[in-house]
Amino acid sequence: MKSRIKAVCAIILILAMACSAAGCGNAKTNSTPGSTSGSMQALPAQPTNRSDEPDDASVSGNRTLVIYFSRTGEQYTVGVIDKGNTAIVAEMIAQQTGADLFEIVPADDHYPKKYKELTDVAKQEQRDNARPAYAGTLPDLSGYDTIFIGAPVWWGDWPMILYTVFENNDFSGKKLVPFSTHEGSGLSGFDRKLASACPDAQVLEGFAVRGNDCQNQQDSVRNTVQTHLSSLGY
Repeated sequence: MKSRIKAVCAIILILAMACSAAGCGNAKTNSTPGSTSGSMQALPAQPTNRSDEPDDASVSGNRTLVIYFSRTGEQYTVGVIDKGNTAIVAEMIAQQTGADLFEIVPADDHYPKKYKELTDVAKQEQRDNARPAYAGTLPDLSGYDTIFIGAPVWWGDWPMILYTVFENNDFSGKKLVPFSTHEGSGLSGFDRKLASACPDAQVLEGFAVRGNDCQNQQDSVRNTVQTHLSSLGY
């Protein structure tokens, strides 16, 4: 009888120890760092399609480029300037669109600082149908959709160095936006002449800004630039 009672007690003790061990195992599994259950609770759901995120190049404006030619020195109605009128407008466009900038700099800067002497050189280049060389190389244009191109009006036309740019680079398929700085000449047919020089590009409506305003009425110029950019969808 006593041996039977001892056997029953032994069985009960064994069952109790087994249940206790099982309970400890479950508690350890639920609290282990890095377990599947713990990770899902601690980490947010990860996106499955990253193509929905904004493209960095597009957001930062790197698909827009501003090419410009500008001069300092003695200017008509303004006097001697340290920063070119067209450079001021180009930088405003870049600031408002996030565009890249490229300045056209003559490889051999033979342009005089005196206004009258400069106009004489510009007229002679027109007569000679010159193609002055510029320094450096334009950025890879395949990375841009829209390109703003600006310059001062010289004798009712683009400075001849811009024709060097038009002829030495492939603007095919690009949207080109001409802009000018002037003292009464307006856009001077920059758009029409650009379309003729780059027939495989799409030339959009351009705009003109007085050089005097670039130096003395920059808030007004900034508004003009913003208005035109808005009309283009910026």
